[in-house]
Amino acid sequence: MSGALTGRQRFWWAVITVLVMLWALFPVVSIFATSFKLPSQLNLGLFWPKTWTTTNYQQILASDGIAQDLFLSSLRNSIGISLIATVIAVVLATLAAYAIGRLQFPGKRLILTTALGVSIFPAISIVTPLFNLWRNIGLYDTWAGLIIPYLSLTLPISIWTLAAFFRQIPWELEQAAQVDGATSWQAFRKAIVPLAAPGVFTTALIAFFIAWNDFVYGISLTSTDRARPVPAALAFFTGASQFEEPTGAISAAAVVVTIPVVILVLLFQRQIVAGLTQGAVKG
Repeated sequence: MSGALTGRQRFWWAVITVLVMLWALFPVVSIFATSFKLPSQLNLGLFWPKTWTTTNYQQILASDGIAQDLFLSSLRNSIGISLIATVIAVVLATLAAYAIGRLQFPGKRLILTTALGVSIFPAISIVTPLFNLWRNIGLYDTWAGLIIPYLSLTLPISIWTLAAFFRQIPWELEQAAQVDGATSWQAFRKAIVPLAAPGVFTTALIAFFIAWNDFVYGISLTSTDRARPVPAALAFFTGASQFEEPTGAISAAAVVVTIPVVILVLLFQRQIVAGLTQGAVKG
């Protein structure tokens, strides 16, 4: 039986693809259009701005705007906290996933199941205990106070993803390296990790996106711009006066925050697809 699609099937698949793209991209395009609207145009019911302006971007990026005290500082916090959490999660997940994927020990399946369960555990349920604990031990409103909870989001999914990659790598390659005189650590570092690089890279991007987009921990475990990330900072945007809604400024900030994610996906989409595909096939 031929696997080729008929003309009618290709047509309907094209229609479905277009509908899905419109459904997914409509909110993004709407936010983009709103970011170029003047405050007086927000309630006119127009999708596209009547007059395009960069006032909202100037408001969040100019040194004399609200960005000096809110947006730019939170942007630095998001970049630093997300990068640190990603590096720690990937390093720990690489070691843990190697042990799970390559070694035989009791409870291995239980560890993977627990990691998967933790990754889907609702973060909101532990915010209150963390809030009280962090206030008592001095981690509230600090980078470390966000990095540690972010590891609970990024580490389990990183372990689960990387374990699939290590299981695919032939055990004979590591044995051959040890026969040539390499220690277990040298065989892992020089023979196994380079082969698992696509999986490590894909896992790092996923972990970064999870940390970058977090709102619950960011809004609950910070109180000043010393550690508050961008998603939480958007909730504190205010207009030029008490009668003005900061919809345009929030939309502009959302566009700016989304740009790094879009650039990373566009630059490394082949590596992401290759890593996810490789991890989905059991060798």
